[in-house]
Amino acid sequence: MTNPKIDKVNLEIEKTKAKISEFQTKLRALERQKTDLEDAQIVALVRSERISDAELTALMASLRSNGKDAAPAEPKPISTRQEEPRNANQEDN
Repeated sequence: MTNPKIDKVNLEIEKTKAKISEFQTKLRALERQKTDLEDAQIVALVRSERISDAELTALMASLRSNGKDAAPAEPKPISTRQEEPRNANQEDN
């Protein structure tokens, strides 16, 4: 004798597993697409600098030998607005 409630839950479990599998496949495809776009962006950047293969190889070797600290840091944004120091007694508007 089968229990209809258990059958219903088992059916829901199978549907959920199928959806998870679909989403995992979709996630892998999206991750591949992201990697491809990042790769294309890197290639375009390198080509825009017009450096030779030898120069690029030397740059990469230098970065590897010096570790992550050798990579150029992101420039800090320059504030165009001068702010006055806030007084602790000032109220926010």
